[in-house]
Amino acid sequence: MATKKTETKTTKKPAAKASAKKAAAKQPGKQVAAAEAAAAPPSESPFALHNLHMFAGARKRRIRLGIGEGSGHGQTATKGMKGQRSRSGDGKLIGFEGGQTPLLRRIPKRGFTNGPFKKVYQVVSIESIERVFKNQKDVTLDALKIHGLISGRGPVKVLGDGEISRAVTVSAHAFSASAKAKIEKAGGKATVVAQ
Repeated sequence: MATKKTETKTTKKPAAKASAKKAAAKQPGKQVAAAEAAAAPPSESPFALHNLHMFAGARKRRIRLGIGEGSGHGQTATKGMKGQRSRSGDGKLIGFEGGQTPLLRRIPKRGFTNGPFKKVYQVVSIESIERVFKNQKDVTLDALKIHGLISGRGPVKVLGDGEISRAVTVSAHAFSASAKAKIEKAGGKATVVAQ
């Protein structure tokens, strides 16, 4: 039985192909349209700058208050009856606690913080200068920035990590004592630049 079914299927397929060819031969216009559709570029994406739009319900109309009872927000205009919050000009300061002494006034205040005046340095080590500036005798702030050792406009401080084996003139806003000693010991010079 299984062999008969397969035979019937194989015999039907050529017949279907032949009927499709006959129908296409009768309608040459459809052949041309199909060929043009195949050759045409793919349809443009539904998401492009010229056809973007808001989805339904994304933008809601502003609720207008006090425009009559029919709107559902008339009479007291959602502010309730009487009281401080219903008056015009009502607005409490941040930290207001209904008349009791606010937390900011209750806590003790003493001491100081040096945060606004603290200097934060970008640090560069002697080891980095020895590694990066192999053939240069002058190490300036611009050179440090070009080689990626510092960034931005923040002050630069040279630290004494590592060793330096040759005379180099280093310019920076500050030097640690060990960095300055190592640079001068190698025959170089540590130049302090005004901030």
